[in-house]
Amino acid sequence: MSHFDEKSGIVPCETEWGMWYQTIEEVMVEINVEPGTKPKEITVIFKPNHLTCVVRGNNIIKGDLFATVHADECLWDLEDRKLLRLTLTKGNPTAENCWQSLLKEQYAADPMKFDQMEKKLTLERFQNEFVDAF
Repeated sequence: MSHFDEKSGIVPCETEWGMWYQTIEEVMVEINVEPGTKPKEITVIFKPNHLTCVVRGNNIIKGDLFATVHADECLWDLEDRKLLRLTLTKGNPTAENCWQSLLKEQYAADPMKFDQMEKKLTLERFQNEFVDAF
């Protein structure tokens, strides 16, 4: 399968801590942390249906995920000691599996944004199918 550039035309869902967006296979979460934050000050726990993210003792994200993920394939990275990136690997990576929110009943995309997300995932699916055909 061809690699789809997940940054091209992302449809971000803004939150008080940053944003989240998705591709067919992954949900990306970008959290703005205090400049100078060290990796040892961050705790991220990935479970198939739950996410916990604590930075400097403060719960940033904690709750049940919108859908299942492959917890053992999820990862996090601290960029420039000020941006925490989480990559969640969807348990059901299909264009039809467009997450309406990051957590159940939290960080939801408004209807217009969700429509844009669905269109982007459909475009990604068609691009992948086109490349695979050749």
